[in-house]
Amino acid sequence: MVMFVFLVIALVVVVAAVTLAVVGGGSRAVLPEAGPETVADAFPEDRPLARADVDALRFPVVLRGYRMTEVDDALSRLGAELAERDARIAELESARAGDQAHAVGGPGLLAPPPEPGATEEGPAGPQGEGEQR
Repeated sequence: MVMFVFLVIALVVVVAAVTLAVVGGGSRAVLPEAGPETVADAFPEDRPLARADVDALRFPVVLRGYRMTEVDDALSRLGAELAERDARIAELESARAGDQAHAVGGPGLLAPPPEPGATEEGPAGPQGEGEQR
């Protein structure tokens, strides 16, 4: 019976010592405070995005999924990059189409058409035709 009481007291002392060590029985904290988990480097700010940047993007999981502000920021950055690239592509395609039209039709391709009834000689017809009447 004495042995049983000794084991119970030893068990209580060990449990108390472990509890104090985990909780931090002193004035200093044993475990540091964990900060909120955030995206470390969502996208680089000094250059345009690349496919590898999008593939490497990972959002931290929180209680109800993902943080909406982090996802919204990433989507707005992607949308801005795509709009900028679409505008640049449209600009380059229109410049290319203009160069092709100039090369195929020559410089007079985009000139206004001549007025009806007017010829190269003038509006009255060939030279001298108006004088014979």
